[in-house]
Amino acid sequence: MKVFVPKEARPGETRVAATPESVKKMVGAGLDVMVEQGAGAGSHFSDDQYEAVGAQMTGDRQAALGDTDALLTVVAPDPADAAALKEGALLVGLLSPLQNLDLVRRLTESKVSSLAMELVPRISRAQTMDALSSQASIAGYKAVLLAAERLGKYFPLLMTAAGTIKPARVVVMGAGVAGLQAVATAKRLGAVVEVSDIRDVVKEQVESLGGKFIELPELGGGEGEGGYAREMTPEFLAKQREIVTRHVQAADVVICTALVPGRKAPTLVTKEMVEGMKAGAVLVDLAVEQGGNCEVSKSGEEVVHHDVLILGPANLPAETPVDASQLYARNVWALLKSLLDEGAITLDTEDEVVDGALLTHAGEVRHAPTRQALEA
Repeated sequence: MKVFVPKEARPGETRVAATPESVKKMVGAGLDVMVEQGAGAGSHFSDDQYEAVGAQMTGDRQAALGDTDALLTVVAPDPADAAALKEGALLVGLLSPLQNLDLVRRLTESKVSSLAMELVPRISRAQTMDALSSQASIAGYKAVLLAAERLGKYFPLLMTAAGTIKPARVVVMGAGVAGLQAVATAKRLGAVVEVSDIRDVVKEQVESLGGKFIELPELGGGEGEGGYAREMTPEFLAKQREIVTRHVQAADVVICTALVPGRKAPTLVTKEMVEGMKAGAVLVDLAVEQGGNCEVSKSGEEVVHHDVLILGPANLPAETPVDASQLYARNVWALLKSLLDEGAITLDTEDEVVDGALLTHAGEVRHAPTRQALEA
């Protein structure tokens, strides 16, 4: 079976879908692995390192695409690359199907099967395949460092001969993997941290990291399938904003991390809330590529609104490419290994992991929200 690891085409994408470590495991499992020249350069993995573990290097991307049985990517490939794949080939990556409907159409037309890493169900045996968590952890960590760098004050409490410096106040919106890592990082830097989440079950996790959970009384739990937050009603979100507003307006830093898989990110910080924040405060919106938690944020841009700096980093994991690639490559290999049967890929649609992650197969779109979006 032939596997191809291309150089990512997305501008600014430094990660790679397979590292020398994971390629060695693939080769050991009997797979024929081809890597595009320079694919690992952004993550500081050289072509020589790949060759040393048994990979074949190629400079002919189109020929490799047309001959491969499995294409491993970090993010969605160009639709033209997807069209070059042969019928029955497999694409594995963070495909963001609702944002890449043209790609989904090409995959369907070409009868290419695709597994979207972000759709892997959150169950015990799929933990090693959970790319959303591995990348979100890095994003949460980097978001706090980014905010600390841009904030015009210290994070920790400092007692000096010139007087006492109060610690920064940080509000984290969403206590998923990214949010909890943001809490841990902000606490390590000495900030006072408060957390807002619609799921009551995360309160204990927040408090174990030293954060204070912002109570949302009488609103009910918001936990959905697989432990993710479920989509809430506009009435609920309005009440949540009312409760959280006073905490946001007292904060020096707000980190927004709330996502609902397969849906637009909920708006948690309105324009009016931003206008009530402290002058010089910093807001980092990690949900910006899914529509954003902040009404004012823009993907890949810095916005200053009422003397508040709003950052919309589009791809924070790519700023830590070595570890981000190592973790992601392990996620991909764990999924790929589970599909192998005597050296060939078998897609068992009765398997819970395959059924959950399978985006397209045999000319059909299997992911219901994507299918509905295409029909619309």
